[in-house]
Amino acid sequence: METESKIAGRREWIGLSVLVLPVLLISITVTVLYFALPFLSADLQPSGAEQLWIVDIYAFWLAGLLIVMGTLGDRIGRRRLLLIGAAVFGITSAAAAYAPSAEMLIVLRALQGAAAATLMPSTLALIRNMFHQPRQRRLAIAIWAAGFSGGSVLGPIVGGWMLERFWWGSVFLINVPIMLLLLVLGPILLPEYRDPQAGRLDMVSAALTLVAVLPIVYGVKDIAEQGLSSTAVLGVVVGLAAGASFVWRQRTLTDPMLDLRLFADKGFGISLITSTLAIFALMGLFYFIAQYLQLVLGLRPFVAGILTLPAAGMALVGSMLAVVVVRWARPGFVIGGGMLLAGAGFAVLSQLEGEPGIQILVIGLGLLGAGLGAVQAVASDLVVTVAPEERAGSASAVLEAGTEFGAALGVAVLGSLGLAIYRWSFDVPAGLPPEAAQTARETLGGAVEVAAQLPEQARAALLHTARTAFTEGMRVAAISGAVVLVATAVMAAIQLRHVTIEENADQAS
Repeated sequence: METESKIAGRREWIGLSVLVLPVLLISITVTVLYFALPFLSADLQPSGAEQLWIVDIYAFWLAGLLIVMGTLGDRIGRRRLLLIGAAVFGITSAAAAYAPSAEMLIVLRALQGAAAATLMPSTLALIRNMFHQPRQRRLAIAIWAAGFSGGSVLGPIVGGWMLERFWWGSVFLINVPIMLLLLVLGPILLPEYRDPQAGRLDMVSAALTLVAVLPIVYGVKDIAEQGLSSTAVLGVVVGLAAGASFVWRQRTLTDPMLDLRLFADKGFGISLITSTLAIFALMGLFYFIAQYLQLVLGLRPFVAGILTLPAAGMALVGSMLAVVVVRWARPGFVIGGGMLLAGAGFAVLSQLEGEPGIQILVIGLGLLGAGLGAVQAVASDLVVTVAPEERAGSASAVLEAGTEFGAALGVAVLGSLGLAIYRWSFDVPAGLPPEAAQTARETLGGAVEVAAQLPEQARAALLHTARTAFTEGMRVAAISGAVVLVATAVMAAIQLRHVTIEENADQAS
């Protein structure tokens, strides 16, 4: 039975609301950018590859640095690292709002991702420090996970409203007041925690994490876009070699950056895989959804944002229900059921066509939101309870690295797959100049820009061709995401069928 001293009080629950702010921020940053892509395309005129880099380089750097920052937070203090990250993220967001070119925006997005890597591990690790009772901790983590849903709600709505009234850079300025609020309230409401027995930060291990993550991501992205090439294969090989070296080094160090014994626990390893693949499918599809609503259906950004509410609202419902259901059902079955529900949502969304299908959209987004909300709440709790308290930062960083890595790969792989289908399906209308045809074939945003300069009949023909091709690419991405989710559901249900959250909590304590 829990002692009275371990029961969280009012201060802890108010502090939780502060910890949700960075989670809201990360979610807002991603979803707002999707809705800003058409405006970015018109102003900065990025190529198809640059457009993908603007979206996913943020997540690449975030994923590459998360383990380093999670371990650093265990050593210098989790609250201190959180506040440093908040200040740097606010500055880089303000700079990104005024980026003069696509190349500069890519650089600033990379810096933004590096700053964001200091935020996420500290939030989940501090929840572990603040909530010791299992039921309170599960509820706190479900609220934390639901913060992503809140960002998904606020991002498209607030961002859509701003895009209709201001320039595309204004969506980055949303981050600044959120970070200021965190800087003011964090020192007042959040406890500080550092590992009293922590050794020095191993810089060789830190370097190996970057050398492992970045070349692999680059290679996978390049293969998805261009097919097999010597450069892409070399990147994957270098990354795998660095990853193997990192693992070997952790086994030999007295005080490793990452405790590899965590992966021996199925609750940790399988939860990490399911979270990664869930975000892989979700972000890969949402890359298309925002453009579909605006460029295919021709909706205003604010209206398009409103139509994403079913996913965000049902994710909140799913995460809260999962906290209740997991008291009686094994977490593997809750995770597996959530993945199946999300897979059904993807299957429904694969039926979208060029004509408005609002009912299909709402049903599909609602199903995938409810399913993935349940998955993230339960998987996050499993990961946190496995790790001992002094290693909670690095364990949380691994979870976040997996989800961010999955988000980046989802955009890279499913986004590139959809773009490939778009280009393959695109039939150049007769009479379109070669240079204009090349621009239109590159991206849907490019096709819309070209069409705006054509006579009415030619404009209608080009838009019909481009929208049909884009929708076909989105449908293929949705089907691919559904396959991934269903396969992961089966794997999670089988591998976690004997695991309980209480067992994991006992092992960690």
